[in-house]
Amino acid sequence: MLVDDSALVRQTLSDVLSTDPQIEIVATAQDPFVAAKKMRTISPDVMILDVEMPRMDGITFLKKIMSQHPIPVIICSTLVDKGADTTLKALEYGAVDIIQKPKVGTRQFLEEAKVILSDAVKGAAGVKLDRLKKRPLVSPKLSADAVIHKSDNSSKSMVKTTEKIIVIGASTGGTEAVREVLETMPRDAPGIVVVQHMPEGFTSSFAKRLDTLCQVNVKEAQDGDSVLRGHAMIAPGNKHTLLKRSGARYYVEVKDGPLVSRHRPSVDVLFRSSARYGGRNIVAAILTGMGDDGANGMKEMLDAGAYTIGQNEETCVVYGMPKEAFERGGVTKQMPLEKISEGLILACRK
Repeated sequence: MLVDDSALVRQTLSDVLSTDPQIEIVATAQDPFVAAKKMRTISPDVMILDVEMPRMDGITFLKKIMSQHPIPVIICSTLVDKGADTTLKALEYGAVDIIQKPKVGTRQFLEEAKVILSDAVKGAAGVKLDRLKKRPLVSPKLSADAVIHKSDNSSKSMVKTTEKIIVIGASTGGTEAVREVLETMPRDAPGIVVVQHMPEGFTSSFAKRLDTLCQVNVKEAQDGDSVLRGHAMIAPGNKHTLLKRSGARYYVEVKDGPLVSRHRPSVDVLFRSSARYGGRNIVAAILTGMGDDGANGMKEMLDAGAYTIGQNEETCVVYGMPKEAFERGGVTKQMPLEKISEGLILACRK
């Protein structure tokens, strides 16, 4: 079900999503009152919900849905500085993902939007944890080779030092999982780099929100930023973020590139660069999320000597990415979400 006061947005979303044979638009509504009336006879698997609408705003409607008829809800929003925090609040109230409102763009933009929107809907449907459902068919996707080539031999950068770096990847349901992990990090925690699948612009607000909640300093990563103890960086939306090393200094490279594992930023890109430039100095975690982004990179890090943690099935909103990483042999240990922060720190101290 699509709920948005703009007829153009409803039509654009319908057109884009209808190209996927696994997705059916069962209803549209111009405001929450119309949506609520239609839900008396229609039970959608997923709802895409606008934030700013007449008669009732999307956040208020989300609260009502979660208390009366819980279903996976994706927030569809146009980034406005003062509205970004409100949109992120929706994730706390139970929304499972954020997508940007579609806009007129190039053919490449529309093709990427189709991939991102379809995956968001399928990921939200997976939140119901219907274990009998077949894994969604996906179109061919690029690997991390599109951004960083896999190293064929060991590098001097993999020499073990006393300085550890923590890298984290997450997707559907990950905003709250990342918050829980970072909130319990001590003030002097090793430097942290996070890839959370999120649209451009929202990552900045996400980082600012985390900075008010955590003992470590949190910011959106910028190209060339040093990875420092007591600091965490969130990869910016619509950019890939890589870990690099120059001598004893770790830093991040933020760059453009194609969708990798159907995402930008991609967890696989961060993890592969961490395997190459961090090796045994890396401690990593892969959290809740649909698909397999990060699974191959996790195995590459483990092969390079890193310690890797996967969130366990019981605490995942969607047990997709951690499951794939585990099944491909990339996970040293699986842990419940509430133990992951402690597990990362203990691994850094070994």
